[in-house]
Amino acid sequence: MSNTLAPWLLPDGYAAPALAALLREGSIVTEAGRYAARRGVQGAARRRTPYASRAAVGTNEPVLLIPGFLAGDWTLRAMAADLRARGFRTYRSHIAANIGCTLGSATTLENRIEQLVERRGERVQIVGHSLGGMIARGLAARRPDLVAGIVTMGSPMRAPAAHHAALTRGVRALTRLADVGVPGVMSADCVAGECAHLSFTESQEPLRHDVAMTNIYSRRDGIVDWRACIDPAGQAIEVRASHIGMAVDPRVIEHVTAALVRHRAADTAPSLTVVESA
Repeated sequence: MSNTLAPWLLPDGYAAPALAALLREGSIVTEAGRYAARRGVQGAARRRTPYASRAAVGTNEPVLLIPGFLAGDWTLRAMAADLRARGFRTYRSHIAANIGCTLGSATTLENRIEQLVERRGERVQIVGHSLGGMIARGLAARRPDLVAGIVTMGSPMRAPAAHHAALTRGVRALTRLADVGVPGVMSADCVAGECAHLSFTESQEPLRHDVAMTNIYSRRDGIVDWRACIDPAGQAIEVRASHIGMAVDPRVIEHVTAALVRHRAADTAPSLTVVESA
């Protein structure tokens, strides 16, 4: 592994996927096609249904979606569309490309969530893909008063450096740009210094009892070590998808939707008061 990343980001028991593992990411073509096919079927069914007979779907639960490393909000548009169709109110992260300092991104998103909570009057759930899930995990630990639950997809929270060498090269390129003064990109401190250490430590903090977490992972993940995506504090769900394809595979979206519904049910369930007998 390159020394671009701090060694403590790869604890014992985790490893970067082999070079050949990247070939598995080719299934994104099938996964995107599966999504397109399902949307086509849903659209045809909707057109056959008289307008007056269509059930009205309200916008209820606020959900913020955070994209992965090198990605932007556009990569989660398909998932956002499906969630809106299920009655959720989705919000973008306003990240055009997730290449900046993770702590800086987390602070910006924290401010955005504060505004959403003030506007909506209820805590927000977060869906994060890859690095987006790691940011979500840190935010949930930092601000349980704002975050009701998180769903991570292929997010190596337990070992952030357990990823393919191609990503390490991408990180190296960004730090070199930062070295020559390019703003808004990860610096060496963000991946190997105090900034990286603070971000990693925050993502390992325990969650408050009323903050739910679901970790979606795939053994076919060609980008990160799937074992690093399972947090002992969360509910782990295995899917059969590529790392990139998790954002568009309708089977994964079904699991994300179910997790959000489950989180909300747990959050709104009345607490039980135990009365001791005299």
